[in-house]
Amino acid sequence: MLIRYFGAAQAAAGVEEEKVVLPDGSTLADVLDVLIREHPDPGAQTKGAPALESVIARSSFLRNEIACKDRSAVLEDQDIIDILPPFAGG
Repeated sequence: MLIRYFGAAQAAAGVEEEKVVLPDGSTLADVLDVLIREHPDPGAQTKGAPALESVIARSSFLRNEIACKDRSAVLEDQDIIDILPPFAGG
């Protein structure tokens, strides 16, 4: 599946997007756990970037451009997951 990062999530991950392959039956929580393990040190990517784990803790998520609040939702290989941290301003 395709993971797209926005704002602070992009800074923490060090990439705009990436592909993740997980076993059938994986949930949003499983994907987030993998991403946190794969991006443990934001300092290696972007100096001063927040840790991806802390960004994910306060983010909202889109699954195929629809809000996904249920972290136990089972995902499909072709899904696109957007990680949207809180944005400042209007």
